[in-house]
Amino acid sequence: MASSITGTSISLPLMKQVPRARIFNPNSVSLSMKGRNFPSITLQPRAPRFQVACAAKPETVEKVCEIVKKQLALPEGSDVSGASKFAALGADSLDTVEIVMGLEEEFGISVEEETAQSITTVQEAAEMIDKLLETMS
Repeated sequence: MASSITGTSISLPLMKQVPRARIFNPNSVSLSMKGRNFPSITLQPRAPRFQVACAAKPETVEKVCEIVKKQLALPEGSDVSGASKFAALGADSLDTVEIVMGLEEEFGISVEEETAQSITTVQEAAEMIDKLLETMS
């Protein structure tokens, strides 16, 4: 079971009908099998992915968790963390509005409607609160 690389062609003499691959450059591959050529496959460049995370203060996350539990009337011992999604906790759009109102009251902030509609997790809410409190200082 040997494979050989000759120039830019790769041959794998494992079976009689194994396709032959020709690499034109690191982003393009052409296949042929039994004298039949197939269209080249070209990889498209992708923009690098990265995330910038602005971690909220742990005490802010904890307060938000408590407010969410209270607004949704979750049973004692319910697992609510920064990663918890409001929808997964059973919140509908009205519940989300009530959560935001509770956050505004607790932290003495005012949340714009567009911002309130974009909040889906406890972590996002805590980060938004810390950002608003920072701009108020």
